[in-house]
Amino acid sequence: MATRVVPQKIVKNLPFKATAKPLNSFQPSTAAVTGAVLEKQPLPATTTTPSPPQTLSSLDLNNAEKLFSTVPTSTLIRSSAVLHATAVGPMVDVGIWALQSRLLQKGIMKDAVMAVTKKTFFEHFCAGEDVVAAGRSIRSVNDAGLRGMLVYGVEDAHDNDGCDRNLNGFLHTVDVGKSLPPSSVSFVIVKITAICPMALLERMSDLLRWQQKDPSFVLPWKQDSLPIFSESSPLYHTQTKPEPLTQEEEEDLQLANQRLQQLCQKCVEINKPLLVDAEHTTVQPAIDYFTYSSAIVHNKDDNPIVFGTIQTYLKDAKERLFLATQAADKIGIPLGFKLVRGAYMSMESKIAESFGYSSPIHDSIQDTHNSFNDCSSFLLEKVANGRGCVVLATHNIESGKLAAAKAYDIGIGKVNHKLEFAQLCGMSDALSFGLSNAGFRVSKYMPFGPVEMVMPYLLRRAEENRGLLAASGFDRQLIRKELGRRIKAAIF
Repeated sequence: MATRVVPQKIVKNLPFKATAKPLNSFQPSTAAVTGAVLEKQPLPATTTTPSPPQTLSSLDLNNAEKLFSTVPTSTLIRSSAVLHATAVGPMVDVGIWALQSRLLQKGIMKDAVMAVTKKTFFEHFCAGEDVVAAGRSIRSVNDAGLRGMLVYGVEDAHDNDGCDRNLNGFLHTVDVGKSLPPSSVSFVIVKITAICPMALLERMSDLLRWQQKDPSFVLPWKQDSLPIFSESSPLYHTQTKPEPLTQEEEEDLQLANQRLQQLCQKCVEINKPLLVDAEHTTVQPAIDYFTYSSAIVHNKDDNPIVFGTIQTYLKDAKERLFLATQAADKIGIPLGFKLVRGAYMSMESKIAESFGYSSPIHDSIQDTHNSFNDCSSFLLEKVANGRGCVVLATHNIESGKLAAAKAYDIGIGKVNHKLEFAQLCGMSDALSFGLSNAGFRVSKYMPFGPVEMVMPYLLRRAEENRGLLAASGFDRQLIRKELGRRIKAAIF
């Protein structure tokens, strides 16, 4: 299939509501889109995020008793212990070393480490070791007023046999989602890195980057897609013109696409959205290509089945988001996006430094917050005025408050199918319960699988919660407050 060319004449301004300003309104400059090329015209500088207006009185994040009313005391105690442990930097360092050390990867030491990990970090951050346990966990969070994102915890594959095994796991996950109460499962999650060999994703990303540098560079395997890059996107990974895919690589690509289409079709049949997770920029262009080409096939009317992920800690996030949505509007495709901040900060900086470039990640945490909030505002206004859906995956309290206020202001507050908030299992539970109590749909990202399979995920969560000022600080305080209240009530 030939690459679809989006017409150059596009709508110059998106329909924003002038009165809705809880977040910074993202107003991209006029651009012309041909394929994936954005004409050079900088976006206005981001301003400091304003304080949220005091209009959302139902969003109460201070009443610990109400927030954790459905959580057993034993769970609160374990949560408090895990979150406080990850707040101690040296303890995290020792834990990560123990999990990664070759000395502890066999025999009795391995068994001991795995047993401790399972009863602490695994049970806190994961939904179980198999689909049966995951189903129980989904029902449990649903009883508490939340929904679950089913996440088969496999990460990377390096050959077709591994990809085929992983596909079977994802297909089984869809079957489990179908067997659970319809309202309890919001999304099935897929990692493209698990159903397409990593080396092929790297090759495809190189070729896509080179085509961005040289639009005359032809990719005969490329199907209809949406813009993947903006002019500010990092292209330093690809220093020289890459060789075309070999016949064997094209055959592997066809197999990878068949796996994804099989999974998409199964989700279409049960009307359950499939959300594609994001990765590091080494392979993200290929992942976006797979996501957008599948969205064009399967997203119909106002019902996105295939959702992509935008990592807002990347400096080009807003431009890429604008380009993709604008191109989708032109060809009548409803899009679904999950917004996250991002989880590969250290890796991205090292990759950029190795090529002699600055990091593609925002220079400060406030810039990242502003980027997330701007993208949230843009998508909220877009879905309020048209088609599409948005998942706001944030652990940041202020971002949650701002987005909730914005949603109310523009008329998509309360239980609305266009908007879902999301947090990771075991993180920011206070924000999850608070948003749910305020009437929003809220999901928990719930990975499952054997402990060793989800180890890379657990290591990222340990790193993410490192230090006293990590995202878990707010929860730690409220959990401690609620445990104190329960102890006093039991004694007196």
